[in-house]
Amino acid sequence: MAITSFFKRLLSVDDRILDQEFQLTPVTDENPSYKETQTQPRNNQQRASGGSFRLKKTIVRFGERYRVDDVTVNTVHGHKEVTSISYVELQQRAFKRTSKMKKGSSAEEPPVFIQYALADNQQILEKVFRLPINADIIIRKFRLGGEHVADAMAIFVDGIADKTIINNHILEPLMMLSDLEHDIASLTLEDRVQNVLLPGNQVMKFSTYKDAIENILAGSTVLFIDGVNVVISVETKGWEHRPVGINQTEAAVRGPHDAFTENFRSNTGLVRSKLRSPNLITEMRQLGTLASTDIAIMYMDGVVNPNVVKEVMRRIESIKVDYVPESGLVEQFIEDAPMGVIPKLLSTERPDRVAYGLTEGQVAIFVGHSPYVLLVPVLFWSLLQTAEDAYLHWPFGTFIRFIRVIALFIALLLPALYISVTNFHPEMIPTEIMLSIASSRERVPFPVVIEVLIMEFSIELIREAGIRIPSVIGPTIGIVGALILGQAAVAAGIISPLLIIVVAVTALGSFTMPNYNLSFTVRVLRFGFIASAAVFGFYGIILLFMVLMMHAVTLRSLGVPILSPIAPRRNSSPDTIWRAPAYKMEVRPNPYFPIRKRRQTPMSRSWSPLAKDADQMAQDRGDNDEEKRK
Repeated sequence: MAITSFFKRLLSVDDRILDQEFQLTPVTDENPSYKETQTQPRNNQQRASGGSFRLKKTIVRFGERYRVDDVTVNTVHGHKEVTSISYVELQQRAFKRTSKMKKGSSAEEPPVFIQYALADNQQILEKVFRLPINADIIIRKFRLGGEHVADAMAIFVDGIADKTIINNHILEPLMMLSDLEHDIASLTLEDRVQNVLLPGNQVMKFSTYKDAIENILAGSTVLFIDGVNVVISVETKGWEHRPVGINQTEAAVRGPHDAFTENFRSNTGLVRSKLRSPNLITEMRQLGTLASTDIAIMYMDGVVNPNVVKEVMRRIESIKVDYVPESGLVEQFIEDAPMGVIPKLLSTERPDRVAYGLTEGQVAIFVGHSPYVLLVPVLFWSLLQTAEDAYLHWPFGTFIRFIRVIALFIALLLPALYISVTNFHPEMIPTEIMLSIASSRERVPFPVVIEVLIMEFSIELIREAGIRIPSVIGPTIGIVGALILGQAAVAAGIISPLLIIVVAVTALGSFTMPNYNLSFTVRVLRFGFIASAAVFGFYGIILLFMVLMMHAVTLRSLGVPILSPIAPRRNSSPDTIWRAPAYKMEVRPNPYFPIRKRRQTPMSRSWSPLAKDADQMAQDRGDNDEEKRK
């Protein structure tokens, strides 16, 4: 019954599900942009119905006035709106909520806001970081010099913070140079430290323990000052990481050879160095309840459909998980129809491909220290393309794409076709070839299906072994497995020589897939076609192919049908299976519904005689409108 229900769900579509799924649509007046929906202020009616609003309060300490900003006051649905509440009551409520023991936790959570006393802050941090058991959390206590002497401490993580920056740009100015004369009559102690004494390029103030702990674990150095209820975070990230190198899985002959690394900021910087535009937006998020991971959502404002950005934010913020180490897990959380085998997102290690995708209206997702970036939404034809296709002359790029499409069908169907012809339809091939096949299989004791499965599993074993074993002997294993073992199997009469050719050509076809996830799809579906061909022959292959196509046309990538602009048919950029000349790629892909549809001016080759002739013909017709002529 479970198998029957699975195939029933695979071949049927529930209209109610389609109504609830996200579908990308053009931006209209009724469908405002992402920024407008995010920054729209709440009115009193909305506040009364529920949600949150910001409350600004001031408190007095030691004769000085301090303002506490961004204190969130939550309202309750169906209750009267909360209009005012004292700062002390807010902190007491927050302390009661956060000081409760969590299930399965062995230590108390810290209070929300930073304490005034340095000793209290140190005691809380020691409990949070399990000191002195935790050996790589360093607390350096010192005293600020100058006229107003105060105790302070700096806390950082050894191994991910740069000690040179800490010594030369934090401790030395605060301990030795803080007695310099400055006009600081109007500055408080924390403002003087932040604006006068610390020469760091990124210095921020926080008032909560959550922000302080996140910055410490991210590689920054956080300063606590006695008598001050805010902390100062200084950018000191300096862990060891792999430098920018050559891409491994998406190699190209012509084009850039740099690839993403495990450094988060280096990855975003590689893209921004290629797209030097102020419209390039990078929004930061964090995932993980046990250990946080940085997430960056990058898009081109004014080009991308804001509904795509809003949907990406919604799906990422809905992820509640302990730890996200790699972008592959994020892909599984946010993709449409996760039970399918066809990729709905594009993972790439090439910064130039991400930059080009952003200009087409896609959104890039950077995940922590992962060297692979996700591009959404994606079309199926993009999985068969490489960045090199755009850098070559258009006939060559089109030729390479046709080779990949043919290789896709070879890798998917060739073993199944061999089984069908041999077992069910021998009349479809010439007699001489059929006699050759029969003579080569005369000594083979296994049926054709078993013979094909043995070879296919052998190829998968060789492929997996070549990845896992050390790189020094990897090519040797490939040669031994492909040549010596194959020749020995033929000589022993276990495998027919023609099947060796079929399996080798099939493996070469799967190796031409430019996308790693797509190659897995082909490898898995190949066994399904082998089983169908073994039972029904050509009819089984056609039936399974129809099922696969029906499944593919229902798949979406963030609301975009993956087979568009072919199914459904839409007028779009001539960049699917074939590639048009660069001067004819005037519009962006229509399935993404970008705000700015045109990427270049019509008649880009205005110097060409053909363009001049077309312009002259338009003038002869009396058409003086330049836009109309174009």
